[in-house]
Amino acid sequence: VRFFMETDRDDSKITLRLWVDGREELISGAREEGGVSFTYTPAHSGIVWYCFLIDGPEGRRYYSGTEGEGRIYTEQPDSYQLTVYDPYETPDWFKNTIVYQIFPDRFRRPGEILGIEEHTRLFGVPRIHESWGDEPDYLPVNGQRYYVPEDFFGGNLYGVKEKLPYLKSLGVGCIYLNPIFLSSTNHRYNTADYMTVDPMLGGDRALAELAAAAKEYGIRLMLDGVFSHTGSESVYFKEAQSNPHSPCRDWYDFTEYPDKYRCWWGFETLPEVQEESPSYVEFICGKGGVIDTWLNLGASGFRLDVADELPDDFIEKIRAAVKSHGEDKLLLGEVWEDATTKEAFGRRRTYLRGHGLDAVMNYPFRSATLDYLHGADVTAVADALMQICEHYPAPALNCAMNFLSTHDTERAITAIAGEPCNGHDRYWQSKRVIPSGQMDEAIRRELLGYAMIFTLPGVPCVYYGDEIAMQGYRDPFNRAFFDWNSTEQRLRGPIKTLAALRRSCDAFDGGRLEIVRAEGDILHYRRVGVVQTAEIILNRGPHLIAEEAFGKNTEVNPGGFTVLVEDNHPEHVGYFSVY
Repeated sequence: VRFFMETDRDDSKITLRLWVDGREELISGAREEGGVSFTYTPAHSGIVWYCFLIDGPEGRRYYSGTEGEGRIYTEQPDSYQLTVYDPYETPDWFKNTIVYQIFPDRFRRPGEILGIEEHTRLFGVPRIHESWGDEPDYLPVNGQRYYVPEDFFGGNLYGVKEKLPYLKSLGVGCIYLNPIFLSSTNHRYNTADYMTVDPMLGGDRALAELAAAAKEYGIRLMLDGVFSHTGSESVYFKEAQSNPHSPCRDWYDFTEYPDKYRCWWGFETLPEVQEESPSYVEFICGKGGVIDTWLNLGASGFRLDVADELPDDFIEKIRAAVKSHGEDKLLLGEVWEDATTKEAFGRRRTYLRGHGLDAVMNYPFRSATLDYLHGADVTAVADALMQICEHYPAPALNCAMNFLSTHDTERAITAIAGEPCNGHDRYWQSKRVIPSGQMDEAIRRELLGYAMIFTLPGVPCVYYGDEIAMQGYRDPFNRAFFDWNSTEQRLRGPIKTLAALRRSCDAFDGGRLEIVRAEGDILHYRRVGVVQTAEIILNRGPHLIAEEAFGKNTEVNPGGFTVLVEDNHPEHVGYFSVY
C-alpha cells in the first residue's frame, strides 16, 4: 500500500504510525515533489490502524481523519482503518441485480391453503386468517403466556411463481426468500426439518417449479439459512432428547439432559446448536447435506441468519460448500454493524477477509439513509456512507445488500414518516397508520430513500409490499399480507426507472463513490465508472435548488432528486434526468 501526504513544509519529519496485531510499527517517509510517500506491505489479512506523526517546530502533532476529512491534532487521535483481505471474487450477477425480499406466507396465495393436514399432524391445527386484510396476530391465544407466530395467511411458493411477471416488470433479478423449510410458525426461523420444504408452501415440488420458472425470467433465488439454532419441535432435537447415543445429541448443549439446554436468546422453542460438532458441520456442509441439496435444486445462494452468532470457521465451511457449486453462488450474512470491525465470541470477526461471506446486509447504509430523510446533519450522513466504502473490501461493498426495510425492521414508509416507536409495545403499534393527509409527503420521502439505496454502492433490495407503501411497525405488523388490490403506483414507476438506470449505466457497476457536496438539505455524490460517470443530487428540503453538475446548473425539486449521466469520453456527453 502506498500512502502519500501532501505538504509544502520541509521543516517537519513525517512518520507513518501503524498498529498491527496490537504492536506499533513506524515507517519513515520518502520526500517527493509535493509531499511525502510511504510504502507498507501487510503480512496477513486483518485490520491495520494508522495515523501520521508530524515532528516539527510546533512539537509533535498527529494527522488522522476518523470523523470525515483528515485534520491535525495536538493529542493522539483515533486512527484510520485499513482493511487487509485476501483476494476474492464475488458473483458478478449479484452486483448488477435488484433483490426483492419475500416473506412467503404473506405474499401470494393462488388457491386453497396447502398442507393443512400435514401441519395438523405434526404441530396441531394452524390458525388461518379468513381475510387477507387481517392484521397479523400479536396477542397470546389459547392460554399461551406470550404471543406466538402461529397464525397463517396461506401464501406459498406457487403464489411467488405466479407473480414472476410482476417481479420482472419491477426489474427484479433475485428473490430473497425468508425461511421455507418445515416449521410450526409462519416465520419458519424455528426449523423442524432442513431437508423438507414446508408443505404449506407447496413442498419440494413447489420450490423446484419456482426455481425453474424464475430461471426462465432471468431471476435467481436466495434462501435463508438458519443454522445457529433449530426448533424444539425439530426432528433433530427430538432425536437428541430421546436417544443420548444419536449423532444429534452432540448438536445441542444440554445443561441437564434431556430437558434443560442452551437456547437462542432464552427462547426454549429455539435450542442452539453447537456448530463445532463434526456431524452437524457434515450435515449442513457435506455432500448431500443442506447446502448441497438446495443448490442442486436450483437456488443460487444463501443468506445466513444471525451470522454474528456463527463461528468464523463454520462460516468458512459453509462458504466452501456454497462455492463448490460454482463461484457464481452467493453467501450473504446478516450483520447489523460495520462487518469489518464487528466483534463477537471475544474476537474481531473475519467475515470479509476473503474466506467467509461474500457480503453482508448493509444496515449502516439504511441507518444513514433514514438519518438523511429525518433531517440529520448531512455531513455526518456523508461521513457514515464513506466510512463503509473505506472499510469494506471492494468485492464485498459491491455486493452489500442495501434496503430500507426488512422483516426485522419497521416498514420503509413507517420508519420514514411514521410516529417514532420509541419502545412502544405491540398494543401501541397495532393498527397505527400514517394520517392520509401526510401520505403524499411520506411517499415522496420514501422515493428519495430508494433513490439513495439504488445509486449508492451495493445492491438494492425491496421488501415485498414496500413498493405499494404498505405500512407497519416491527414484527408482526411489518409482515401483513400483500395488498394485491392496491392501486398505489407512485413508487412502482420510479423503482422501475431506477432499476433500468442501474442496468444501463456502468457507473453503478462498481463505480467509486465521491461526495461532491453535503450541506444543508443537499446531498450530492458522484459514481465514477469505467465508461460513464453519474452525479446524484438529492434535495430533502422544501425549496427548489440549483446545483452544478458536469459544469451546468441543474434544478432539483423540493423533496426530489436528479441523476445525471455523462460518458467519460469527452466526445460523448449526455444528461439523463431521472426525477
